[in-house]
Amino acid sequence: MDLGTLIETHGYWVLAVGSVLEGETVLVLAGFAAHRGYLALPWVIGVAAAAGFAGDQFFFWLGRRRGAAVLARFPAVAQQADQVHRLIERHHEWLIVGVRFAYGLRIAGPILIGTSPIAAARFAVFNAVGAVAWAVLIGGLGWLFGAAVERLLGEIHRIEVWLFAAVAAIGIGLALVRAWRRRRP
Repeated sequence: MDLGTLIETHGYWVLAVGSVLEGETVLVLAGFAAHRGYLALPWVIGVAAAAGFAGDQFFFWLGRRRGAAVLARFPAVAQQADQVHRLIERHHEWLIVGVRFAYGLRIAGPILIGTSPIAAARFAVFNAVGAVAWAVLIGGLGWLFGAAVERLLGEIHRIEVWLFAAVAAIGIGLALVRAWRRRRP
């Protein structure tokens, strides 16, 4: 199976899972794949926004229902809870929309917000705004990245496998470094 067929067959599923987790790399790659014609950009944006919204809703409810247990398991996150709650009191709209853009807070952010007294409906509204903005911006950047690379390199089909592999390796490397740093005392 060649790369194009693999992306066309599984690209939206990978995008959905990646959008729930730390999904910027996956979304950039999906935008790039849309530029190359393997995926459709409106579907990339729609899938990323819907999955990102659903994932953050899940993590919010996890914080709401099991916040104390989650914070006890992750003391580094618990130390930030009071500071986050103060920020939520003053700037909850911007914090909810922006948390998905903050590196390393994709999961911890909604959990911490869930431990605050903010209304679930209010979180859902601003989470939806943030999910759409994130999907349009990051997916669009991936599409523009594809256009720029194509313009610079001409016939990109000769190197697209290596380019996808390089971007994926960088994303995986960053995720591994982040996981390693979290585990260090």
